[in-house]
Amino acid sequence: METLINQLPANLAELKATGWTSKSVKQEIHDNLLCKLQQKEKFFDGIIGYDDTVIPEICIALLSKHDILMLGEKGQAKSRLMRSLVNFLDPHIPYIAGSELHDDPLKPITDLGKSIIEEKGDATEIAWWPREQRYVERLAPGSKFADLIGEIDPAKLASGTSLKAEESLHFGLIPRMNRGIFAMNEIPELDELVQVGLFNILEERDVQIRGYPIRFDLDIMILFSANPATYNRSGKVIPQLKDRIGSMIRTHYPRERMMGIAIMEQEANLDLAGDIPVRIPLFMKEICEQISIEARKSDYVDSQSGVSARFSIANYRTMIASARKRAAVLGEPYAVPRISDLSHIHGSAVGKLELDMMSSHQMTEQQVLEAIQIAAIDNVFDEYATEFGLEEIGEIFGKGVRIEVGDMLASSEYADRLQRVPPAWEKAFEINPSEDPAIRASCVEFVLAGMYALEKISRSSRHGSITYEF
Repeated sequence: METLINQLPANLAELKATGWTSKSVKQEIHDNLLCKLQQKEKFFDGIIGYDDTVIPEICIALLSKHDILMLGEKGQAKSRLMRSLVNFLDPHIPYIAGSELHDDPLKPITDLGKSIIEEKGDATEIAWWPREQRYVERLAPGSKFADLIGEIDPAKLASGTSLKAEESLHFGLIPRMNRGIFAMNEIPELDELVQVGLFNILEERDVQIRGYPIRFDLDIMILFSANPATYNRSGKVIPQLKDRIGSMIRTHYPRERMMGIAIMEQEANLDLAGDIPVRIPLFMKEICEQISIEARKSDYVDSQSGVSARFSIANYRTMIASARKRAAVLGEPYAVPRISDLSHIHGSAVGKLELDMMSSHQMTEQQVLEAIQIAAIDNVFDEYATEFGLEEIGEIFGKGVRIEVGDMLASSEYADRLQRVPPAWEKAFEINPSEDPAIRASCVEFVLAGMYALEKISRSSRHGSITYEF
């Protein structure tokens, strides 16, 4: 990048010779997006499940040259979408060297930029601003007016600068991002004074600090993110600010389980090879994602808060870690996750579920997590196994049979333990016909857990060890 920039025009005369013309940041994004659409380029890499919903709406908002609000529950890729917009910027743009606000060489907005052009003319030195530096984001809580918009600089006043002069100001993050993209996460948490300060920036594109109107024709795209519950019903966002935001884009959780699994695997970014390879049955991936789906539907979980994709990702990592630990300790050549590995996800789930405290069903987080797991197993088991043969298995358990399995039980031991319940061993072949002992162990636990979810047998668990009985 540095070598490429060094080859670009170094002064205003050279810049003019190239035929370069000024363009607003929104026009720049508009033109580059149209080009990508015409050339059928893929954009928003890493965003799964939004091709027919969110992404078309974002494209329309960008072509409308709007400031944008990303509205959605936690874990719906709002921040990633905002960060992706930097890819619609030019690789680099010229600005007057030494200009604090990255003045356009052909349309300077600051007194400093104008004076440099007036003094040096075509000899004005040109610097280049790469696209990666033209995006910045800030979290609303704790953000002050001086941080975002600016403040009078006491040091400059002490040096004799006039209080009414532009040079007496210390500019905040938003003016400094002139000709770039500024993103504000969790806008309902933004101080009301700062919200008021954004009015003119959004509508008039000028800056007012301490009552001194500094008439800058700011060139900036502003993005916001918020949770629907706090944005629409908390009353924290001033109506006039809402009115000035051009487009609101509503995000959502994956509409299909397989999309959720694709996100989970992509974001977990685990190497399943290595010294101890991991082979994950599809039903274990489905259960891991279905746990998040059930949590989003649960009466015990605050639906307004949502359940982030990070919940699935953390649980998926924990499940694989437990399986790898078992393989390492027992000397097995590879790891295959089982239902008993999910007994450890409490650690990765804590803090990611916000319980509905207004619910009439007062349950602990552990009890809620247990209920959600059972519902997920029930849902997935129904897709893999038929009812045929389950009654026979239940009758055998009814005769006093007890089967203990667990996260630290060797895969080779499952065949011996299931000799007392042959139909359960056979039922596992319905899930997966593999003769591999580790796969078979996982399938057996799935059958037993499915029967428990259907209330055909009971179970007790302690430290990763699970006992099934009637």
